Amino acid sequence: MSISNTQLKPLLPNPFNLSNTEIVEKVYVSHTYDDEMFDNEPLFNVVSNIIKLSTRIVGALLKIDEPNGFLGNPITISSFKPEFSTLKLMSCQMMTLSWGPENAHQTTLRILQQLRKYSWDAKALIALAAFALEYGNFWNLQQASDPLGNSLRLLNQIQHRQLPVTDINATVKLVMEAVEKIRRWGTLSSDETYETEDVPALSDALQLIPLLVYWVVASLVACNTNIQGVSNYALSDFRGKLSTALDEFKHHLEICEQQKASIEDYRRRKKAFKKPKDIVDFLKLLINQNGYKSQIYDGNANRNNVEVFKEKYVLLFISGLDRIEDEIRLLNSIYERLVEDPNDKSGFKKEEFKILWIPIENKWGDARRELFNTLKSDIKWYVVEYAQVPLPGIRLIEEDLRFHGKPILPVVKPQGVLLNDDALDIIFEWGIHAFPFRKSDAYLLAQKWKWFWDEVKKTNLHGIQVKGDRYIFIYGGSDKWTREFTVAVDKIKRHDTIRRADAIIDYYHLGKDDPKIVPRFWIGIEGKRQKKHSENLDCEIQEIIRSLLCLKQDTQGWAILSKGSNVRILGHGQPMYQTVADFEKWKERVLVKEGFDIAFQEYYDTQRDLPAPQPCEFNTLDVLATITCPNASCGRVMEVTSVNYKCCHGGNVADHAIKSRSTTAT
Repeated sequence: MSISNTQLKPLLPNPFNLSNTEIVEKVYVSHTYDDEMFDNEPLFNVVSNIIKLSTRIVGALLKIDEPNGFLGNPITISSFKPEFSTLKLMSCQMMTLSWGPENAHQTTLRILQQLRKYSWDAKALIALAAFALEYGNFWNLQQASDPLGNSLRLLNQIQHRQLPVTDINATVKLVMEAVEKIRRWGTLSSDETYETEDVPALSDALQLIPLLVYWVVASLVACNTNIQGVSNYALSDFRGKLSTALDEFKHHLEICEQQKASIEDYRRRKKAFKKPKDIVDFLKLLINQNGYKSQIYDGNANRNNVEVFKEKYVLLFISGLDRIEDEIRLLNSIYERLVEDPNDKSGFKKEEFKILWIPIENKWGDARRELFNTLKSDIKWYVVEYAQVPLPGIRLIEEDLRFHGKPILPVVKPQGVLLNDDALDIIFEWGIHAFPFRKSDAYLLAQKWKWFWDEVKKTNLHGIQVKGDRYIFIYGGSDKWTREFTVAVDKIKRHDTIRRADAIIDYYHLGKDDPKIVPRFWIGIEGKRQKKHSENLDCEIQEIIRSLLCLKQDTQGWAILSKGSNVRILGHGQPMYQTVADFEKWKERVLVKEGFDIAFQEYYDTQRDLPAPQPCEFNTLDVLATITCPNASCGRVMEVTSVNYKCCHGGNVADHAIKSRSTTAT
C-alpha cells in the first residue's frame, strides 16, 4: 500500500486550537537576543503615515469619519533598517501561502524566525512595515488619477478585487494600536532613569508581549493574503484573539504608566522634602497631591486647612488603625497638659505645639472606615482624613520618616525640620516632663535617676528589664507587710484589666533572697549625697535622696513605682499597700487613663492621709556645699557643714523640704 507525500507530512497546528502557553513556547523558540541595533523612530514615522493616510482613504470611501487618519509631517530619511529587500521578501511571504489558519501559523513563525535578533517592539514594527508596502500601494492606486497610476491600477486589477474593506480596516487599526502600545512599552523599558523594581509592571507586561506580537504578525498575514485575493480568512477571528491579548497588555501598560508617574511624583517630593519651605510645605508633601487635598479635622470635628500648623511645632502621630488605644490616651493626656500649662519652658511655648494624626491605611472598606471614625471620636487633636490610597507621601513616610507599621511620633519644627525623629518612647516613659520632647530632654531625665538605677542593679533584679513599656514595683519592709504587698501586686499583675490594657507589671522584693543586700543598698543611696552633679541636677538628686532615706525609716514598709527608668512614686507602706489592695475600686481607670501609673497615682493620692510614722529628722556635719556670706562687708566663701531637714511622709519628692542650714565662714 502506498502512502502519499501529504500523509507523510506532520499536521500543522491550528493556532485557534492552541493555548496561549503553547503559542508562547513556539514564539520563544524563534527569539534569541535583542542584539540587533535598530533605530525604530524613522521607520515608525513612515509606517504610521502610510497606515493613517490609508485609513483616511478608506474613511472617504465608506463615507465615515476616521479621527485617527491624518497627514503627518514630511519625512526625509536617507536610509533605515531593515533594507527594502528584507521588507519586500517578508511582504511576499505574507501573500504566497495556501489558505488555512495552519498555514498562517506557519508563515507567522517563519517571519518571527527571520526577526529573531530584534527586540519585541522591533519585530512587530518591521512586520507592520512589510505589510504597509502592499497595503499602502493598494490604496494609493485606488485613488490614482494620473495615466501611470491608472495603468498600474488596471494591471493590479484593483477595481476587480472584492475586498471586505470594513473588516480589513478594523483589523489594521487594531494592529496599529497594538504596535503603538508595544512601542510605548519598549520606550518605558529602555528608560535607564528607572530601576526595574520601581516599575514592576514592566516585567508583568513583558510576559504578555510574545503572545501579542504573535497575533499582530498573524493578523497581518491574514490581512495581506485577503487583500491579494489568494485567501478568504475570517479576520474577526484574528481580531478577537488580538483584541483579548491587547486588552490585557493595555491594562498592564496603564499600571506601568501609573507606576512611572508615581516615581516621578516621589522624586519631586523627595527633592522638596530635603529642604521644605516650612512645616506647612512639609505636611503638604506627605498628605496632598496635585488636584487632591486630604481633609484635616480638629477634636471638635471642624474642618481645617493645613495652614493651621503654620509657625507651629507638630507632633506627627503616624500609625495604622489597630491596637493604638494606648497611644491615643497618651497623646490626649499630652494635649491636655499642653493646653493647661502653655507657659514657656526652655525657650519653647507649649501653646505652639500641635498634635496631628496621619492614619496609614491601604484600603478604606466600610469596616475600616467605621473603626477610623470610632478612634477619631476619642481624639482631641487634629486628624488627617483621606479616601485616595495610598497616601500621596507614603514613600516619604516609610523611607524618610521610617514608618514600618509600628506607631511613630516625629516632632517637626516650624521650619519643617525634624526636632526628634520619634518621640513616642520618650513620651511613654516620661510624659509631659519630656517637653519639648527632644532626645536630649529624655537624656537629662534619665540622668536624674541614673544613679538610683545603678544602685538598684547592684542588688540583682532577677532578670527584670527596666524598659519604658514596663511598670516596676521595688519594695521592702517588715515580713508581714512585704508578704501582703507581694500578694496584692501579684493579683494586679495577673488581672484581666491589666491584660486588656496591654500593660506589663514586674515587682522586686529587695532583700528577699539575700537580706545582706538591704543595708548595702541603703548605704549606697546615702553615699550618693556626697557625689556632685551639675548644680540644677544636684539639687533634684539631693531631694530624691532625702525622700528615699525617709522611706527607710518607715517601720511597716516602703514601695517605689516606676515606668521604665522614670520613678513615678516614692511611697510609704500603708498608703501604697492600700492602693494595691483596693485595685478593684480603681481598675477601670487603667483603661481610660494614659497609663497604669497615672491611674495608680490618682488613687494613691486619696490614701496619703492614712496614719504614717513620725516625721523623719536627719542631721549631717559633712560639707555639702559652699555659699557666699550674705554680709556685704564680708563676702567670703562659707561652707555648709550642718543641715537639718524633716519630711512629712507624703510620698512625693516635693513634700520633703529643707528646713534650715547652718553655715561657717572660711
